[in-house]
Amino acid sequence: MKVPRVVFIGTSHLGLRCLEALLQSPALAVAGVVSAPETFRISYRPEGVRNVLYANVAGAAAAHGVPSMILGERMTEPALLDAVSGWSPDVMLVAGWYHMIPRAWRDLAPTYGLHASLLPKYAGGAPLVWALINDEPETGISLFQLGGGVDDGPVAGQRRTAITDTDNIGTVYARIEALAVELVREEFLSVACGTLKPRPQDVSQRTVVPQRSPADGWIDWSWSARRVFNFVRAQTRPYPGAFAGSEAGCVRLWAVSAQGVSAEPPGTVRMDDGVPLVTCGDGGLLRLDDWQLESSGGGTLIGVAAAQALAPVSTLRASRDREVVERR
Repeated sequence: MKVPRVVFIGTSHLGLRCLEALLQSPALAVAGVVSAPETFRISYRPEGVRNVLYANVAGAAAAHGVPSMILGERMTEPALLDAVSGWSPDVMLVAGWYHMIPRAWRDLAPTYGLHASLLPKYAGGAPLVWALINDEPETGISLFQLGGGVDDGPVAGQRRTAITDTDNIGTVYARIEALAVELVREEFLSVACGTLKPRPQDVSQRTVVPQRSPADGWIDWSWSARRVFNFVRAQTRPYPGAFAGSEAGCVRLWAVSAQGVSAEPPGTVRMDDGVPLVTCGDGGLLRLDDWQLESSGGGTLIGVAAAQALAPVSTLRASRDREVVERR
């Protein structure tokens, strides 16, 4: 029986783990790899973005004697298509990738992708971040066949994981990576060998979420305490964090926790033994367990200035907004 030739397209830690799973499978032959640099251009950020989840996928390919190509300006570069065509793929897998795969590529061989949601729910950008923001009880990852739309092709397999109050984007992402490897070793192997046929998505259940940038991380203290809690944990490390600010500066929030109720107006800040407590719109009081203050002119804020910086969101924007983080 012929061993299917696979072309892998991906970057990020998730992509690297999926490539390693392919390389370890005796039932598949990795014919070539397409990856991207740590900083690259994308449609919604033409000046460039930095992928904080970056992993050296091309280096891993080279270590196994697998040829690779690095994305330049765009996916439509003839040299990229020529390379992929020359690798004669029987099937392709896309994981940890932030660009639409051109039809000319998909015409070469059936192309499957991994999307970090339970499709048809949360198609689109930043699905794990949105799942946490929206207080979902579970999330997951789907293996599906790519078509011309956004994450709308037939699904070959899924894995689920619960979201608890102790989770944040880092813990959920780590479990999703492990589940992605399971899908590669099981369902992707089956579709590559022709023993599994994907099933169409239920379009009546489809939801689509937009991409996010650091500028979308600003907090409105009129929100409920639960919403702010979810908003913060959805964008904590390795992402840029959630923010609040005033003309004095801003605070970058990494972790908050419920601390009772307050009768004070939303956005009111008081210090409790050096730890800020902030009142939210429903009267819930949040303790800022892990936070970082920055003044508008640089440096760290203390005392009254620190409390002022936690006031309701203003239009303050700093250089950090130029560091856009890929969110899958």
